[in-house]
Amino acid sequence: MNQFLARTLLLLTFGIGFLSTSPASLLADDSGLKPNIIFIMADDMGYGDIQAYNHESKIDTPNLNQLAKQGMRFTDAHAPAGLCVQTRYGLLTGQYPFRTTLKERTEPCIKEGQLTLPEMLQDAGYYTAMLGKWHLGFVGGKDKQDYSEGLHGGPIDRGFDYFFGIPASLDIPPYYWIQNRHPIAPPTESIGDNFSDGWTKIQGAFWRKGRVAPGFVHAEVLPKLTDKTLFFLDIAAEQSEDSRQPFFLYLPLPAPHTPWLPSRKFTGKSNASMYGDFVMMVDDMVGQIMKRLNQHKLAKNTLIVFTSDNGPVWYEADTQRLGHSSTGPLRGMKADSYEGGHRVPFIVRWPSQTPAGSINKHLICHTDMLATMAALTGQSIPDNQAQDSINQAALLTKPNLDQPRRNTLITSNNSKYYGVRMGPWKLITGLGSGGFTQPRDIKPEDGGPTGQLFNLDDDLSETKNLWQQHPEIVKQLQKILAQSKETGETN
Repeated sequence: MNQFLARTLLLLTFGIGFLSTSPASLLADDSGLKPNIIFIMADDMGYGDIQAYNHESKIDTPNLNQLAKQGMRFTDAHAPAGLCVQTRYGLLTGQYPFRTTLKERTEPCIKEGQLTLPEMLQDAGYYTAMLGKWHLGFVGGKDKQDYSEGLHGGPIDRGFDYFFGIPASLDIPPYYWIQNRHPIAPPTESIGDNFSDGWTKIQGAFWRKGRVAPGFVHAEVLPKLTDKTLFFLDIAAEQSEDSRQPFFLYLPLPAPHTPWLPSRKFTGKSNASMYGDFVMMVDDMVGQIMKRLNQHKLAKNTLIVFTSDNGPVWYEADTQRLGHSSTGPLRGMKADSYEGGHRVPFIVRWPSQTPAGSINKHLICHTDMLATMAALTGQSIPDNQAQDSINQAALLTKPNLDQPRRNTLITSNNSKYYGVRMGPWKLITGLGSGGFTQPRDIKPEDGGPTGQLFNLDDDLSETKNLWQQHPEIVKQLQKILAQSKETGETN
């Protein structure tokens, strides 16, 4: 499958011909028990957008509702940060992003030699492909002008056999398509800023001015990725059963992150304006994937994960104006230390293993995917790698386990703020949101609290600061953070 799939995919893009290189051949799994894995990561989708999570959502999400009905819905799942770059780093490395300095504008975020999720799955015999948004940097960074030697330090150098996608978010230039290590067309032209009336400058059909490739159209990106995904499944299904190897398909979508660009089919179809329409377009893509898996009889042994990288850019004024809370009952939004910044939808469907219609209330984090997938595929993790990844494989078949596998969680963002979880307790190391919600930072008063403490069992919306009422809990959570920073480990 490996060479055939790679060469066929290379023909996909704008009519280019065969390339002279292809991935090294991998041994197919003889047991036939390893599942195909499709990991779909929406971009800036809120906890309250999917109706399966929020019955008051003004956005129709029939396909994601069906995915949850057929699989397992996690209610306490978290990104390791409230921002794009940090979360992607955490997912692929199994390491909290605060443990390193992320400079995706100038260099690769994942260092050479650091274990990644796709690299581990390659060792397990998987063909690994990525279609979508990278946003973890390349050698030379965003200011790169000469592409003749290719783009290095990206997906192909960090565990993926095949990559087709974009370098970063669709509001951050330069704008161009990449296949493996090379631009389809380099960004040699210019494009101006784009904004939408009635929204803030970072909402709507917003993108920043900068370099763009000839013929690159923002609105065509999500449809193009959908087509590539369906073609990938078509080719995978053509392989004979005796030679078929499992695949890992990573789909980091550019939506519903800005620019919000729903196609004509979805424009005006939600009750949450252009953002809701774009969420419906993401939902439709998931539906097309599910349908294609069924057509090819691949669904039974394909593990699908759907989640988001962080919370949405959705202000309180948007909720009041449209009657839709993109974060549901949660406080805050993207980049915030509040739950709305990092608690995300997380749905798993694995028909042969995961109980249909189940709800899982255990604490999990995107960083756990590396250890979990390693356990499912019989791999071991070397020492000093993926230290913040906890094996959650048992939860996929037994959502009501008495003992949690993850006892604590540490989240971060670009500010000095950290969030620390232990059971129902959550500490935030500052008095503001630490992110996009105002006030972002509040100076402590003499004799007052220096941070925030919430009991999420009693106060999921984080309205009552218990910092001064429970100093013993504050000290315990501060100790957890200090020990994690000192030892470089989590539990």
